[in-house]
Amino acid sequence: MRKIDIFDTTLRDGEQSAGVNLHFNEKVEIAYQLERYGVNVLEAGYPASSEGDFRAVQYIARTIKGCSVTGLARSVQSDIDAAWEALKDGVDPRLHVFIATSPIHMQYKLKMSEEELIETAVSAVKYAKRFFPKVQWSAEDATRSDWDFLVEIITKVIDAGACVINLPDTVGYMHPEEYGSLFRYIREHVPNIDRVKLSAHCHDDLGMAVANSLAAIENGVEQIEGTINGIGERAGNAALEEIGVALYTRRDHYQAETSLDLSQTIRTSQLVSKLTGMPVPPNKAVVGANAFAHESGIHQDGVLKNKLTYEIIEPELVGLSSNRMVLGKHSGRHAFREKCKEMGLQLSEEAFQNLFKAFKDLTAKKKEVTEDDILTLLMNTNVQAKEERYELQFLQVAYGSTVVPTTTVGIKLPSGEVVQESATGKGSVESLYNAIQRVLDSEVKLLDYRIQSTTSGIDSLAEVYVKVNYHGQTSSGRGIEHDVLEASAKAYLDAVNRILFKEQYMQVQNKQSEEIKGVKAL
Repeated sequence: MRKIDIFDTTLRDGEQSAGVNLHFNEKVEIAYQLERYGVNVLEAGYPASSEGDFRAVQYIARTIKGCSVTGLARSVQSDIDAAWEALKDGVDPRLHVFIATSPIHMQYKLKMSEEELIETAVSAVKYAKRFFPKVQWSAEDATRSDWDFLVEIITKVIDAGACVINLPDTVGYMHPEEYGSLFRYIREHVPNIDRVKLSAHCHDDLGMAVANSLAAIENGVEQIEGTINGIGERAGNAALEEIGVALYTRRDHYQAETSLDLSQTIRTSQLVSKLTGMPVPPNKAVVGANAFAHESGIHQDGVLKNKLTYEIIEPELVGLSSNRMVLGKHSGRHAFREKCKEMGLQLSEEAFQNLFKAFKDLTAKKKEVTEDDILTLLMNTNVQAKEERYELQFLQVAYGSTVVPTTTVGIKLPSGEVVQESATGKGSVESLYNAIQRVLDSEVKLLDYRIQSTTSGIDSLAEVYVKVNYHGQTSSGRGIEHDVLEASAKAYLDAVNRILFKEQYMQVQNKQSEEIKGVKAL
């Protein structure tokens, strides 16, 4: 069987989803899980975009040993230099360099002729090959490009040293037959195509990202790019978990396989969903809550007699039958440490002790603690960053069917001062957010508010996800507590803090740039 490499871009293209702004620790935790999942290439970010992205990519490249870590770069030397500094200590450093090739991009965005574009692409690949043993070249908006021009530029970037050629359906424009035909055409007309792997990168604007990716495999592609849960800009990317399970289930047709450990599918999906704040639709293929649910009497009868009547995928394949052993108040450090190892959590001793303390605090309120609870606690302890931040100290709510809801909050400012404010509202959540708003330095606009429980039962933890606009930027936040209102307050402040952290990074970066300019001027 042919081997299909899986190129995961959850931390780069996936993080470009509206409102998603991952902390450093959250990116690292996702990277560890992607390594466990068995991806071949992990695109950790865009190193030249910000100091925060550079640090995350660098740390992930130095830490992840089970797959090749890559970063994105435009076809400019400064981007390539930043990517090399971030990736050079990885076990298998590679660069993903791109340039748009469609007429609309050349005319309006790049303002380049075809000759200028070819020269820029070739120069970028040649420069990258001075440092990187492996260079992947992508033709942005390839599916709206002239096919003969693609043949010409691909031939030349291969001669320049590219070892992977990616033809993205950047705006999700093509249908499967058309996308497959593009790869056939390239394979038949590029004379040196045997020296590279072909890669597909599909977006889901017309709902065909997975279908297009599978069509590409049918037409000789050896690498598929996508994200977990299909997250990404606009309508998202191809969902890697769907492609992996499709290739396994229909290996009789595709005659291709991946290195994915499919038993890690559900855990990977849930982790990405929790950290990004993007819920998985219940009816989503493979990982949705209803993917293996049967309500129709006819279906239930058939499944009880023989699962194959209505299930083509065994739940165990994607990890739904994993050990759900619970821990409780009598569980000690040893049992908890073993459970963390079983879950594949990478924890320093300090992180383990913090997590164990949070676990013990939870057992005082909750009889049984599940894997989902532990994962939630981990996410909560990971965001306790050392940077200056707003932090909830206390809250008090007066609420009743015949009284106006009133909330008093105490919030620690980034300066360290604790400020107390009160406010009313039409409901308890509105009064809470009005009180917090009085503490903050500028207006916050609430764009979305969602609440869910980590597990079943009245003692379950409440998870609140919000999306806000603050200082002209959009960000998501997450809060986890037994009390819904306390979780709501923490989610609100978390979203604000994420924007503040981003601004702090930008200020540091701008200061460093000014210092460099000053030195050059001298």
